[in-house]
Amino acid sequence: MFAVHHEESALDIVQDAMMKLAEKYGDRPANEWPMLFQRILQNTIRDFYRRSKVRSLWTTLLSALSPNDDEDYDPLETIDSATATNAPQDPQGQLEQSQIIGIIEKEIQALPARQREAFLLRYWEDMDVAETAAVMGCSEGSVKTHCSRANHTLAAALKNKGISL
Repeated sequence: MFAVHHEESALDIVQDAMMKLAEKYGDRPANEWPMLFQRILQNTIRDFYRRSKVRSLWTTLLSALSPNDDEDYDPLETIDSATATNAPQDPQGQLEQSQIIGIIEKEIQALPARQREAFLLRYWEDMDVAETAAVMGCSEGSVKTHCSRANHTLAAALKNKGISL
């Protein structure tokens, strides 16, 4: 069994699990709820850790593109190197940063449409699996599959270009 060490995250996970139980299994007999809730809670915790791991990998990669700790900096936005305060000061650093951002954007655009949509909704828009499934009009399992495939494809493409996570 997993453990969540941050109280706010734990409360959010329990709330999400309770909502899933009520929405999907509210019509079941009450004596089935404890076992169903236990399973839903375990899956919700796994989703939390999976999402945290992937977000951490992408945050690490993208934060390496920002030379300071500005939380509002978005490396995927177009960089105006003449005025950007977050851009490297030397021309070589600016060129490298611009090239890496271009590669990442190109690889995201090269993903199949459903994978790209799921990836951007989950990791850039910070939607959970259920929200993403609702927006995409598909099952939560499909969202998970699309995100997993997108992550593997992007990681492999970036690794092949010499960009390591």
